[in-house]
Amino acid sequence: MDQITFHYDTVLSDVHLLLPNSRHLMARLNSVGQPVFISRFRILWDGAKQHTCDLGEELDRDTQEESGRGDARGSETVADAGADGGVDRGEDGGVDRGEDGGVDRGEDGEEDRGEDGEVEPPLDEDGDLEVPRRPRQTLPERDRDMVYPIILSQARREEEEEEEDKCPRDVIRIEHTMATPLEDVGKQVWRGAFLLADLILSQPTTFRGATVLELGAGTGLTSIVMATVAKTVYCTDVGEDLLSMCQKNVTLNRHLMEPAGGEVRVRLLDWLRHDLCTDADAEFGWSEDEVADLHDNTTIIIAADVCYDDDLTDALFRTLYRICNNLRLPCTTYLSIEKRLNFTLRHMDISCEAYNHFRHCMCEMQELRDGRTCFTVEQVTPSFPQCLLYERIEQLELWKVTAVPV
Repeated sequence: MDQITFHYDTVLSDVHLLLPNSRHLMARLNSVGQPVFISRFRILWDGAKQHTCDLGEELDRDTQEESGRGDARGSETVADAGADGGVDRGEDGGVDRGEDGGVDRGEDGEEDRGEDGEVEPPLDEDGDLEVPRRPRQTLPERDRDMVYPIILSQARREEEEEEEDKCPRDVIRIEHTMATPLEDVGKQVWRGAFLLADLILSQPTTFRGATVLELGAGTGLTSIVMATVAKTVYCTDVGEDLLSMCQKNVTLNRHLMEPAGGEVRVRLLDWLRHDLCTDADAEFGWSEDEVADLHDNTTIIIAADVCYDDDLTDALFRTLYRICNNLRLPCTTYLSIEKRLNFTLRHMDISCEAYNHFRHCMCEMQELRDGRTCFTVEQVTPSFPQCLLYERIEQLELWKVTAVPV
């Protein structure tokens, strides 16, 4: 496979779309034959750096390349200055140069000037102004336009596993797919997960030592970040293949969680079912102790960019309502969502139907009066620092739902 093939039902996350020239490492094929890639994302603990996302490359290359570019800039030859000490320029404001790219000069070595002493612009045989072009930079092979995945050999995979323990503390390694059908979009990385991760990293005291439940965790990126401050994170979703990928990502990033003592438990939670899977034979089933811990100690629920289908959105809020009613302690839920603009034939206009339905469900939850739980909804302004490099567009929103037992 040398490039991604798009079909009518293919969806590609902007996180991957905006990095088309990066080097992708295809680690394996999953159980349904989809290529699985490895991406690395760097956490900006100090909030000052700007290098965070590096798909499949050695992270220290960024520093080396920046240093090389700086040396090249420092060694550039300064153009000859004119009589006033400034560089002589043509009518277009650029330095007048000859065919060899140098400043045009006469036989005596002086720049060609007209009768009035001004530098004459270079003209072609038709009298048109010749504008010198900067030589096209030859890009390295890895920066070509097409995305060419590199299949890791068994030896490379063993080397990758050996390097897991040496992975820097500020690097998150995520296995994911690209360009999937709509039902498999949870296997990609989305901007909503980065927004929630920014909130967690910038306000660690809010989540420190907490028991957290993530709904629709996907690749598990947000749960992994949460485990750097929280005590226990129940990372939930559906689909054996997706949960296996999520478990793999948790293992890849244990170097982030172990110093803080956090733990991520990948579990099955189907929004269309009214109970948790407690089957002892199920790989991602719940134990009785975990169910009790969830109901007795959970104070935070998170969900990142999971509202893209109206039926699933309804199921999400039913699940959220059911879980909050079973919790012993007050609970705060953080929901990130991206307003996706689409032109619809029904409205003959641009609309955000999935977002509008999400807002409708939020309003219904706040107005709900059942005598058991009181819900308060408010939007959170994303004024906190950006700790991961991504495009924080204005369509990204963060909502906070507070549930207090009556």
